[in-house]
Amino acid sequence: MKNGKRCAVVTGAARGIGRGISLALAEHGYTVAAVGTRPASAVAAYTEELLGLSPESFYIAGDISSHDDRIRIAEEAFAGLGEVDVLVNNAGVAPNVRADMLSMTEESFDRVLGINLRGTFFLTQEIARRMAEQENDAFRAVIFITSVSAAVSSVNRGEYCISKAGLSMAATLYADRLAEYSIRVYEVRPGIIATDMTAGVREKYDRLIAEGLCPIPRIGQPEDVGRTVLALADGALGYTTGQIVGVDGGMTIQKL
Repeated sequence: MKNGKRCAVVTGAARGIGRGISLALAEHGYTVAAVGTRPASAVAAYTEELLGLSPESFYIAGDISSHDDRIRIAEEAFAGLGEVDVLVNNAGVAPNVRADMLSMTEESFDRVLGINLRGTFFLTQEIARRMAEQENDAFRAVIFITSVSAAVSSVNRGEYCISKAGLSMAATLYADRLAEYSIRVYEVRPGIIATDMTAGVREKYDRLIAEGLCPIPRIGQPEDVGRTVLALADGALGYTTGQIVGVDGGMTIQKL
């Protein structure tokens, strides 16, 4: 907490779901350390909007798949925020090429898991160790943004599904490990959300939704995820940890 305001670190913050999350937090009084891979000059419009909502917020350029960058991200975040109340692990990538798993390359597998799973796991380790040392009584949380792909098969992007399934277990493990420090851990599983990642197959998803894929008959928006994360970050579900919260329009409801 800084100057009476809650503080959050959000990775992959400058666009898509991360943008929706970081702006929702900023709008509701959080100071946000927004992390992204692009240089600050490339996200000037985003940072202007972020600072318009929360003037003490700031942007950190860094790649979570890099050990040195992870250390620097943590150092810059704590230097600017003082303490971290909430970490939102949102950064993630899809395969550059949607390839059948029988022709998936090792390079694609390593890239996707190196960012989505390995990078996120060890950035959480670096930040959570510091959060555990904080002595204030503020509600603290770590929130992992995974995907319905953690449980739903998509054979033309298997490396993405595996990375999200692994991240789901990482969330469970951190919930167990960090409970003694009163740090709550949650997994948020978005469904089909309107972002750059889904833009290339938007026509397919629109058709599936129209045919009844989701009981709530529309594509999700980053703001839908942002509002969910805000509730968790604020402690609305304070007597829970290790829980999965779906933001998927009911897509994963099993029915006969």
